[in-house]
Amino acid sequence: MTYVVNTLSNLWEQTAFMNLTVGNYAMIIVALFFLYLAIGHDFEPLLLVPIAFGMLLVNIYPDIMAEPYVDAAGVSHAGGLLYYFYTLDEWSILPSLIFMGVGAMTDFGPLIANPISFLLGAAAQIGIYAAYFFAILLGFNGKAAAAISIIGGADGPTSIFLAGKLGQTELMGSIAVAAYTYMSLVPIIQPPIMKALTTKEERSIKMQQLRPVSKLEKILFPIIITIVVCLLLPTTAPLVGMLMLGNLFRECGVVKQLQETASNAMMYIVVILLGTSVGATTSAEAFLNMDTIKIVVLGLLAFAIGTAAGVLLGKLMCKLTNGRINPLIGSAGVSAVPMAARVSQKVGAETDPTNFLLMHAMGPNVAGVIGTAVAAGTFMAIYGVK
Repeated sequence: MTYVVNTLSNLWEQTAFMNLTVGNYAMIIVALFFLYLAIGHDFEPLLLVPIAFGMLLVNIYPDIMAEPYVDAAGVSHAGGLLYYFYTLDEWSILPSLIFMGVGAMTDFGPLIANPISFLLGAAAQIGIYAAYFFAILLGFNGKAAAAISIIGGADGPTSIFLAGKLGQTELMGSIAVAAYTYMSLVPIIQPPIMKALTTKEERSIKMQQLRPVSKLEKILFPIIITIVVCLLLPTTAPLVGMLMLGNLFRECGVVKQLQETASNAMMYIVVILLGTSVGATTSAEAFLNMDTIKIVVLGLLAFAIGTAAGVLLGKLMCKLTNGRINPLIGSAGVSAVPMAARVSQKVGAETDPTNFLLMHAMGPNVAGVIGTAVAAGTFMAIYGVK
């Protein structure tokens, strides 16, 4: 009888129930809520499902993120599975590969056809710089403030990349979850801001059809952007370089297999690794604190300011061009490709169902991707990070 009792006692002590804290249970509930949003409401499921599951795993079994170590007897012990996934985030490998996949899937034609879109993409980055100064006012140091502020670009890979480069790994989980959450909530957050800053007449503006873009222009674009941007800000090479390499795969027409691999198989593999490892950084001890609340608030503020800045510049351009630019496309200057462009289309179609803004909005949208990468490179240059 004693043997049975001892065996059952040992089994009970090996269960997770013996080690879970109130915080762990709270994070498990948060993970289940994210899964509900992703599966039940289709909120960026490709991102939220792996992130939420990583969050679930680490709060049930923290050792899945354990670092490798050598014990007193000199025996080496391997780290947890997701620790090795996360190392690829810290080394900036996964965010850079994500950018290659995005480039391979993205048509830069609308941006080439309407270069003024660069200005709208740049305007939407104002939210990043505003959040940077707000973060410093809230007590974060300069590097932490820079890593947090990039959330305003609604670009998860860039947020992870910059946090790793600036050595803010303790904040990476909160930053990444906030960035990806706001990316998934673009259809909810942006429309009220867009409608509040525009009139019905402005939202009804129909823009002229974009000019055709030649194959030569599409091939030269990624090459020229890489040369110009990387000469000015060499630290952007991992992101901008991979983005443009992926786009060159798409446009050159001679490496179809590479383009298909980068935009499909490789992209989905990287999303799985990136998502689960990001979710696994949200243990209760690391996530449930005042800094996380500040980061979430600052991220929302940055995103709202970026959206508003893009729309306001769109309004100014509308007046300067005598009503030829619909201000709604300015909101697409945040980097959430192509969701932000779809939101511009949706809000415009609500006012006039015959209005098609999607292709016009894609210009500022892809410009925003480049702009966010440039913002990250600027912060790295400021703090002397290579």
